[in-house]
Amino acid sequence: MPQGRPPTVPDDGLTTRQRRRRPLVVVHTGEGKGKSTAAFGLALRGWNQGWRIGVFQFVKSAKWRVGEQDVLERLGRLHAETGEGGPVEWHRMGAGWSWARKRGDAADHAAAAAEGWAEIKRRLAAETHDLLVLDEFTYPMAWGWVDVDDVVRTLAGRPGHQHVVITGRRADPRLVEAADLVTDMTKVRHPMDTGQKGQRGIEW
Repeated sequence: MPQGRPPTVPDDGLTTRQRRRRPLVVVHTGEGKGKSTAAFGLALRGWNQGWRIGVFQFVKSAKWRVGEQDVLERLGRLHAETGEGGPVEWHRMGAGWSWARKRGDAADHAAAAAEGWAEIKRRLAAETHDLLVLDEFTYPMAWGWVDVDDVVRTLAGRPGHQHVVITGRRADPRLVEAADLVTDMTKVRHPMDTGQKGQRGIEW
């Protein structure tokens, strides 16, 4: 889009202002690094605009506390103290299913994922947040723990002005088709290819 101008203008009856303010469903997928990082970057931008930010983290190990969580929660406290920016909530959706081995079987994990999605649906209906980051949410959909068609219907029918960002590999084609903005992160090279493990400040 040269100079920020779209290449085409749809005949949808909307004004430029209305079209610009349309809430988006954003999907960051692909095999490359940076999907969650990009989503958290959007959360920082949203906070700066005074948006109510909700991060709902799926799959990541409960033992890990990523750097973005510390920063966003500090910004949430700053908002509570000074009114600057917007409020921030960060939730790990489900206690027993993550990269780390936890108690519980597949049925327990599926139930935790379903309850996590049910909570997000409640918040969408209540218009609790202006921006929701559903981090690693493609995985419970891929594993059959969350119904993709229900996700697509819920997002399409969400009220108000709520942006939703979903991250994770192998996004379902139905989700990709329904999204307004889709980025596929393509891996060209990664330090792990040469045996280097993740490092502080880069991976967390």
